[in-house]
Amino acid sequence: MNKTNLNTTSRWLTVVIFAMAMAWVESAVVYYLRTMIDRIEPYQPTPLPIIGGLGPAEMVREVATMVMLLTVGILAGRNWKSRLGYSAIAFGVWDIFYYVFLKVMCGWPHSLLDWDILFLLPLPWWGPVLAPVSIALLMVLWGTVVSSWRIERARDGLEWKAWALNFLGVILALYLFMADSIRVAHGGVDAIRNVLPQSFNWPLFCVALLVMAAPILELLWRWRGAVTQTKTATLVDGDWEYASDRGRDRGRGRSELEPVKILIEQGK
Repeated sequence: MNKTNLNTTSRWLTVVIFAMAMAWVESAVVYYLRTMIDRIEPYQPTPLPIIGGLGPAEMVREVATMVMLLTVGILAGRNWKSRLGYSAIAFGVWDIFYYVFLKVMCGWPHSLLDWDILFLLPLPWWGPVLAPVSIALLMVLWGTVVSSWRIERARDGLEWKAWALNFLGVILALYLFMADSIRVAHGGVDAIRNVLPQSFNWPLFCVALLVMAAPILELLWRWRGAVTQTKTATLVDGDWEYASDRGRDRGRGRSELEPVKILIEQGK
């Protein structure tokens, strides 16, 4: 393993360890709060009871957590893409181990299909544990590819199209998480606090998840093309000549050297 690969691995491991430590802190805080309000299992009547100033404090804590995860990615990366990649790794690992550590601390969730309150801003998000964990796995995969692999920049416009699809998938997933809160929003704060979702639209979520995976699929497709091109390349005069370019280059070479050939013959 060369020095570059070693540095990349060390950065990846550092971000993962930091995210796991943050996940433990997050799990402990949520465990304390849910114990105080008797909501170890969030899916029960009045899931968000009003107790003092815990609500506003919890919202600020959620924002602070996002800032911390973004910050570790900024510190770990060397350019904007690797910084986003490491931030995605941190977020994904943190989200997955948050549930792992909650299970260790209090025995919940009982299964990946248990309902959870995922976030509070701008409205409460509801979803089975499997849903955010699936998104977290995508984030870890994309972040690892972007921060660890060297893939040349796309030149065919597919990259921005993949990100446009990803954006649509994110919007769709957010809607699914907040659908029940949106449905009762006209009833005011009390209605939002007391809502309990009855079902989750798994088919539509699977569509959202697939669309969100577009940037990963685009990267893998580009990487596959780069590997194939390298395998068909020949080292010529210190540079790589690709099979796909040989015919074009030879044809161009003949047309460019033709005037020189004529002058040489005239000189003779």
